Amino acid sequence: MENITVIGSGTMGNGIAHVFAQNGHKVSLVDISQDALDKAMATIGKNLDRMVAKEKITESDKESTLANIIISTDVVDGSKDADLVVEAATENLEKKLELFRKLDENCKPECILASNTSSISITKIASVTSRPDKVIGMHFMNPVPIMKLVEVIKGYSTSPEVMEIVMETTKKLGKVPVEVNDYPGFIANRILLPMINEAIYSLHEGVAGVEEIDTVMKLGMAHPMGPLQLADFIGLDVCLAIMNVLYDGFGNSKYAACPLLVNMVEAKHLGVKTGNGFYTYGHGTKDLVVADRFKKEAKVKELA
Repeated sequence: MENITVIGSGTMGNGIAHVFAQNGHKVSLVDISQDALDKAMATIGKNLDRMVAKEKITESDKESTLANIIISTDVVDGSKDADLVVEAATENLEKKLELFRKLDENCKPECILASNTSSISITKIASVTSRPDKVIGMHFMNPVPIMKLVEVIKGYSTSPEVMEIVMETTKKLGKVPVEVNDYPGFIANRILLPMINEAIYSLHEGVAGVEEIDTVMKLGMAHPMGPLQLADFIGLDVCLAIMNVLYDGFGNSKYAACPLLVNMVEAKHLGVKTGNGFYTYGHGTKDLVVADRFKKEAKVKELA
């Protein structure tokens, strides 16, 4: 697993590239947008600077990490030498299937193809390739350089050998891999997203306000971040996409997305990424206030 290709240079992609490069792998970071790649490299540089300032790494470590990363806007060229490809593109099934078809056609036969998807079926992704035994899920947590957990998702045809290789590779990154079978939402999001959705329902029905809901979960359940702030951090569009995967996969009304979540996504109030969700954000995720539309006293919905 010397040569790693990461597809997608957004929050997850640049974090995954950072972690592999910091642990001595040669990384090709691929995105269709040169601007996105430039922004990703700037983000990785800033994150490394913080680590230097906290004396977690040296300046030499920072320079070697950056030297391990090359960038490319060409998927074929950027993945031709890869031993492992980690796809971290948008959470859209059709785009992922198209990408994995292309990777399958152009990557060397022994290359393992992994997806960082948070909910889409690994078995379905693998079905469009000629190497389903070498397709696997690697669901990193955000922020990638800090969070230890990686869900390693075994598709229906993923071979035991590939599972072992990916589990060991993940451990060498200083992460804790957890093997999970391929069912909608896996484990993390099958449990987390319905909780977030229920918090949104509680707001929608007037049970309590934004800060009140988040305070209950932080102080009462020792969560480091309330569910509504976490939804903003994840991205409300991503939350909705995952709820739709759960609903389609299980066919159970308990997984139906709250109408408020649907409306906020339609209105492009997506959380931190747009500066406006359940909270509004200034110059950073710590500079937040409750969004104007939610600044009102919560009233318990009267029973009919």
